[in-house]
Amino acid sequence: MKKIWLDNYAPNVSHEITPFSQDNLAQLFDETCAKYPSNTAFINMGSELTFKEVNEFAEKFAAFLQGEVGLKPGDRIALQMPNILQFPIALFGALKAGLTIVNTNPLYTESEMEHQFNDSGAKAIVILSNFASKLEKVLGKTSIETVIVTQLGDLLGFPKSLLVNTVVKHVKKMVPNFDLPNAYTFHQAISTGEKHKFNPPTIQREDLAFLQYTGGTTGVSKGAMLTHNNILSNVKQIKEVMTVLLEENKEIIVTALPLYHIFSLTANFLNIFTFGGTNLLITNPKDIKGFIKTLAKYDYTIMTGVNTLYNALLNHPDFQSLDFKTLKISIAGGMALQSSVHQSWVDKTNSPLIEGYGLTECSPVVNVNPLDGTDVVGTIGMPLPSTDVKLIDDDGHEVTEPQTPGELCTKGPQVMKGYWQRPEESQNCLDSEGWFKTGDIAIFDDKGYFKIVDRKKDMILVSGFNVYPNEVEDVVCKMEGVLEAAAIGVPDEKSGEVVKIFVVKKRKSVTKEDIIAHCKEHLTGYKIPRAIEFKDELPKTNVGKILRRALKD
Repeated sequence: MKKIWLDNYAPNVSHEITPFSQDNLAQLFDETCAKYPSNTAFINMGSELTFKEVNEFAEKFAAFLQGEVGLKPGDRIALQMPNILQFPIALFGALKAGLTIVNTNPLYTESEMEHQFNDSGAKAIVILSNFASKLEKVLGKTSIETVIVTQLGDLLGFPKSLLVNTVVKHVKKMVPNFDLPNAYTFHQAISTGEKHKFNPPTIQREDLAFLQYTGGTTGVSKGAMLTHNNILSNVKQIKEVMTVLLEENKEIIVTALPLYHIFSLTANFLNIFTFGGTNLLITNPKDIKGFIKTLAKYDYTIMTGVNTLYNALLNHPDFQSLDFKTLKISIAGGMALQSSVHQSWVDKTNSPLIEGYGLTECSPVVNVNPLDGTDVVGTIGMPLPSTDVKLIDDDGHEVTEPQTPGELCTKGPQVMKGYWQRPEESQNCLDSEGWFKTGDIAIFDDKGYFKIVDRKKDMILVSGFNVYPNEVEDVVCKMEGVLEAAAIGVPDEKSGEVVKIFVVKKRKSVTKEDIIAHCKEHLTGYKIPRAIEFKDELPKTNVGKILRRALKD
């Protein structure tokens, strides 16, 4: 199937990747910075850093970690920041020093932070001051010995840095008081690093680059062990496909999804970095008005996002004022792309919006659609080069008939080593041949295109019939006056479960009866919601994925 797609839609793309010549991400970073020294690597809040500047800062930070703090290769360091200029510097500096990155969601609660820091055994952390008060409360319960605190505007240049930090702390009151007396500031870490000589360690391909924790939408958050080879392979796989569209030195990607999330980390940050391109970092994408104001200032060529982000942009009145003349393509991942959102985006931007598929455990990308937006809306396309995909039934047998649901399994160089300190869970999802069970239910058509119908654990069973929430949600969201929807199964004495739908209105006049009538036109009887609840908003993860589990709770 992979060969069919590559032959038909990407004839210049190899079926198998040739690995990067570099042994680790630090080498790739160094050589890329040497190749594009004067190119702009990152833009944030109007300030820019070139590849050379990022490299110089990162080396000083690495020297600080080695010489001042005494961290050794393999030690874990947590990064807990939104999309700011300090993030890539801390990340590359830590990788240069041979450390393993533990990406941490800044919105985590104290208990979630404590779990992740203890589970990973992190010895150091770089954290935004806005969240330092939470760290103070749990620090003594963790193995963290070194704390580096940074402020939002630290690298924006004087006087903007002073202005931003003052407004954030004293005007907007976004920095609760905290007391971390032994903490370094980010500036101290960089200036102290200048006094130490950096000694590049030996880093092997199979060494851990990231402990990338899953979102925890279906249970306790687990650390996926991603090696340097895993990430290098996925970056090369993505680049192999994207080369038919993207050019060196010319790309600007809108990076609104957080860099601590694997989708943004690999597809935006690292992929576009290797093209010598620019990441336009959006610190707070939930501020849609401010986000659109930033978009108006730049000639961006590519954008990534999730369905809810595209939907929020489309439904803001200021969106109509944007000019998309330089936009080549937009990519959706992380959750199902609804057909109504897809069509509206294509109509208003006059550029393709394609859907891809991946998981934290796969670094993350597994499948992608043709980049020209060929008529495959609603599918996740076919596997990347050097990636195999199959479906299996409940008995573990491979599904060979089109349109027959099965659990999607994948194998390739981007698949993780396993879950950190969880051998049993690793064995449950990774077999001896390297096949990873994704937990997603999919089908494929007679052309070999795959479609995710839902998460295995989210599937609703009505009188023995499978109902996939994505299908119900997609139908409801096509209705005029509906902004968002989420479907779950609720217990029922007669049928075991029935469908319940949570709806966020775009138009106040929409009623439950309207929704039922609309669903009857498009869904068979057992799929029609038996319960409807209107909400002002739906619970979401940090990247905008709707949390069905929270609705069930």
